[in-house]
Amino acid sequence: MKTLSQDAVRGLMIAAQGLDDASQPPATQQAVRSTIRQIHMLQIDSINVVARAPYFVLWSRLGDYDANWLDALLEAGALFEYWSNANCFLPIEDYPLYRAGSRIVEEKNPNKWLDEHATVVEKVVNHIRTYGETRSADFQRTDGQKGTWWNWKDEQIALEYLYFLGELMVRKRHNFQRYFDLRERVFPDADKLPKVSFEEAHDQFVLYTIQALGVTKAEWIPHYFRLKKAWVNAALKRLEKQDRLMTVAVEGWEKPGYIHPDKLKQVEAAAAGEIPHSKTTLLSPFDPLVWDTRRIGDLFSFDYTIEFYFPASKRIYGYYSLPILYHNRLIGRLDPKAHRKEGIFEVKALHLEMGMIVDDALSLRLKVRCKPAPRGTRRRKSLCVMPPNQALPNVSRTNLQNRGWAKREMQRWVTKT
Repeated sequence: MKTLSQDAVRGLMIAAQGLDDASQPPATQQAVRSTIRQIHMLQIDSINVVARAPYFVLWSRLGDYDANWLDALLEAGALFEYWSNANCFLPIEDYPLYRAGSRIVEEKNPNKWLDEHATVVEKVVNHIRTYGETRSADFQRTDGQKGTWWNWKDEQIALEYLYFLGELMVRKRHNFQRYFDLRERVFPDADKLPKVSFEEAHDQFVLYTIQALGVTKAEWIPHYFRLKKAWVNAALKRLEKQDRLMTVAVEGWEKPGYIHPDKLKQVEAAAAGEIPHSKTTLLSPFDPLVWDTRRIGDLFSFDYTIEFYFPASKRIYGYYSLPILYHNRLIGRLDPKAHRKEGIFEVKALHLEMGMIVDDALSLRLKVRCKPAPRGTRRRKSLCVMPPNQALPNVSRTNLQNRGWAKREMQRWVTKT
């Protein structure tokens, strides 16, 4: 096989993530499930500037779809929630892998707290046995303290730690609140499944990562499932010995990249010049293509920092800036705000990478992509507005002066449905 170019690696990774521009039929509930199966996890986060992370990640791949499908798949048992890269929606088929051993259990050591608070644990478990599915909000705080993100009541900690241990599962979500229930009620067949060893589980996580990234360096692998480097290195040795993965030379890389055997035909085609081409879309900060900032800096030369953790005075690109994927590149960041009552998707600022030329094609692609915005952004209409005095702060003015129409379009988009 020929040495892969960096362009080919980018295209293969984009395709492996389901972000290529291959034609697709209208989205269905099955497509939602298949997409999660393809990327192996869907990270959950509650920030709702535009749409919450799992719904946004699906929109980037599927376009307009019914957000209720994700909740329905969870309640039907096709998905389950657990800690992977973070708290995630996961394919139910992978449940045995997480039962084999989870880093979150090692990090949090929930058994110690549960043993020290046996009375609280008994209270919580008895409540669930008696009343069924239960929220944290069903327990009143009695210590006089105010609940905050970092100051949980004991019952909430108990729910969380029993969830880490697999004694409880999330039966459903309503208004994004979790409803916990006993494992035997949510997934009655869980204890009948074949046992998977710790090593077997981590071998599969490494294979999933290679599959989801298309082509990867060894050092990129641990971050995807948040595995320890020692676990990954041991898994790679086992898999190489078993001939369950393959390698390929990549220009500019000191060591070969890893590929999944199932991707061999696509890799060979890319090496011959048939490189997958990306959609034009916006990406959530929690999208698996970009959540490893070291990887995207290395492969896409894109320096990305999630700034909502910073005070306003320290932000450069905005509270919730979204990477823009265009022609297999990450070309900039869009800082949005959804005004749900008014049905408005506001573009507060657009920051493009230096040297990026704004032309009619880029303007049109971005305009189309903001219609429709992710589910939850609008009600009866979609209105996308960019204030002229905030538009394009990092774009070469020379480029714009020769493209007056594009400048006007990028400064104010208005699309009504």
